[in-house]
Amino acid sequence: MTLRRRSVLALTTTALAAAAAGTTVLTTGVLGAATAAVPSPAPSAYHPELPKPTGHYSIGTTELHLVDRARTDPWSGSGGPRELMAGVWYPAIPGSGPRTPYVPEKISAQLGAELTEPLGLKPEQLDYAGTPTHARTGVPALGRHPVVVYSPGFGTSRLMGTQLVEDLVSRGYVVVTMDHTGEAPVLFPDGRVEPMVVPVEELKKATSVRVADTRFVLDQLRKLASGSNPDAEHRKLPFGLRGALDLRHTGMLGYSLGGLTAAETMLADRRIDAGVDMDGTLQYGFPDGELIESAKRGLDRPFLLFGGQTHTHLSQPGAPMNDVSWTTFWKNQRGWKLDLNLPGGTHGSFADYQFSAPGLARSAGVPDEAVEGLLGTVDPVRSVAAQRAYVGAYFDQFLKGRPQPLLRKESPRHPDVKFVR
Repeated sequence: MTLRRRSVLALTTTALAAAAAGTTVLTTGVLGAATAAVPSPAPSAYHPELPKPTGHYSIGTTELHLVDRARTDPWSGSGGPRELMAGVWYPAIPGSGPRTPYVPEKISAQLGAELTEPLGLKPEQLDYAGTPTHARTGVPALGRHPVVVYSPGFGTSRLMGTQLVEDLVSRGYVVVTMDHTGEAPVLFPDGRVEPMVVPVEELKKATSVRVADTRFVLDQLRKLASGSNPDAEHRKLPFGLRGALDLRHTGMLGYSLGGLTAAETMLADRRIDAGVDMDGTLQYGFPDGELIESAKRGLDRPFLLFGGQTHTHLSQPGAPMNDVSWTTFWKNQRGWKLDLNLPGGTHGSFADYQFSAPGLARSAGVPDEAVEGLLGTVDPVRSVAAQRAYVGAYFDQFLKGRPQPLLRKESPRHPDVKFVR
């Protein structure tokens, strides 16, 4: 299959392995003019169903429009300040009412095209906007909880990590998701959609911008917790949200380039106590890119690597997925560390495509082989359950101080995940 957009996964270890094997890789989102005017979903469009969260907390969500007037946006060329959109997902008081849409209508078709295109389908065959999450917008918050910041992959919306975000919230975390404007379509409160404009050749600069974005978001969360409203329009905040953020215990979770961002932000900012990298190489380009500083120096706080296929810290000279950056980081890491591997999964398995692609393919009669080319052979339900279990256990141990036997050795409950020593 020929992909019209350049695959962001080509920047990852998984994409290179897939290319070497002659399989199709999942594009995670260089969206240009060719996909900006896709039609609205048809009435018969497929509506994915987000996996039910496993924790006991109900979920609330709200958005923040954040403007960093100390920085000029490096990508827009307008000379204006850096603007970001962040989602705040939090444990909420139980109740009824309409659930928040998975993706806003205005960008649903654009984000959906990232999945329909590699499956050979039309964008209107997938309706993200008609898919409900398990959250309700603006409902009162309940309790006080550790905070986890989520950074998506390059070219990927923050919304494509929702299944894992919801599960963490249900377990008792406030999760703040952020888009890095210029890297994926971002919808702002005034209705404008900022497109992807960042070239893949600018990964080093993009990482620097991402680290600054993350630190700025942490600053705004501090203001929020102290009683201020950092939203640019000063929209009403959910009752109890200010008291819900326990910023003394803060973690960071990142997918692909978001995992690299987590490591680099931890090196620069001690407010982050523990980090997770979901299948992201720790260098600017693969296989011969420049290593990031945290790979060269390691970190003095806990860090979890979670890779797909044969992406591990073990040196594999000559192998398609030999990631020198993970090997180097592992050697230099001074804090607690763990390398988990999902051999039957691929890079796309660590985003929401893991649950949405199989159902979409079945509804449209797409052969199983096409889905395996995107997501590998791992059982989707078990894959989602395992990722939730290990990421949740990791943050429970290092943000809540609750030792987790699951992190000590392989578990028969999650046979698809291997410990790499």
